[in-house]
Amino acid sequence: MFYREAGDFNTSYAQDQQTFPIRFDRYRYYAVLFIAILVVPFIINDYWVNSLFLPFLIYAIAAIGLNILVGYCGQVSLGTGGFMAVGAYACYKLMTAMPDVSMFIHVLLAGLITAAVGVLFGLPSLRIKGFYLAVATLAAQFFLVWLFNRVPWFYNYSASGQISAPERDTFGILITGPNTEAWATYLFCLIFTIGSALVARNLTRGSVGRKWMAIRDMDIAAEIIGVNPLRAKLTAFAVSSFFIGISGALFFAIYLGAVEVGEAFGISKSFLVLFMVIIGGLGSIFGSFAGAAFLVLLPVALKIIGVDWLGWPTDIVAHLQLVIVGGLIIVFLIAEPHGLAQLWRVAKEKLRLWPFPH
Repeated sequence: MFYREAGDFNTSYAQDQQTFPIRFDRYRYYAVLFIAILVVPFIINDYWVNSLFLPFLIYAIAAIGLNILVGYCGQVSLGTGGFMAVGAYACYKLMTAMPDVSMFIHVLLAGLITAAVGVLFGLPSLRIKGFYLAVATLAAQFFLVWLFNRVPWFYNYSASGQISAPERDTFGILITGPNTEAWATYLFCLIFTIGSALVARNLTRGSVGRKWMAIRDMDIAAEIIGVNPLRAKLTAFAVSSFFIGISGALFFAIYLGAVEVGEAFGISKSFLVLFMVIIGGLGSIFGSFAGAAFLVLLPVALKIIGVDWLGWPTDIVAHLQLVIVGGLIIVFLIAEPHGLAQLWRVAKEKLRLWPFPH
């Protein structure tokens, strides 16, 4: 009874085109932001931050970036892990070269460096597409991991080959290092997640997003009506890589603290983010959040239910997770290609018409 449009009157085009035209949706959005910013930091601990909140926020940024490229522009990519590695290593080099600069600047610059690399590897999309583009981005994944492994300059000639984030603070509060507070790392990542979602939402609803979707639906027809495929595809690769680079920098500096490129940013990372986009919903910012939340919560829920409650062996629970994810991908690709986001939209439409059956 609360989810109704009665009483919502739009008196301008801006009000009619807003992201949340129904008042209840706007209130729900503000309530979620209020809880995330002003309530969660005071009640969380290290376990909840490291096991749930930080992975969810960081993977949500990566899923948004990949969704822009795959869901909105229709360019298949399997190199997400490699681009996350670019963001991580760029952030590491910036942190060690400019220790007095704010971490906000380091993360943003790492995203810009990743955007430049993404444009470079996006050039083949001007000539190839589909399966061949997927193979090209997969080659980028393996090349970037090989590069960061074989060139000692990237890891400052460390004997172990790993990179470790030095302690850095923002406004006098430690953000990286072993002595950080849970609420500080959570809020730092939350700022980037909210900013990424707002920027992506406005880009996809504007002229740039319409060009991406025109290229996705039919590139030849889009070029005929005046869309420049060169600019559209390369901007999609740049924006997508920018978000993925930010997620890689946060994944290294804030979440893990020390990484080895082959383990942290291997091909499995690329498939994980791709599965988030498929399950959450292609061409949907909310779907990126839904897919990230599902794949972050799934192993935790299976561990609690399977290992702690039922006493199953951990290897069986780990294989069960793969079976569930694979089965859901098949189901969503066949029955609901737009994923959890479409199920959420259908549920809201039914709620708007309830209790009427039509």
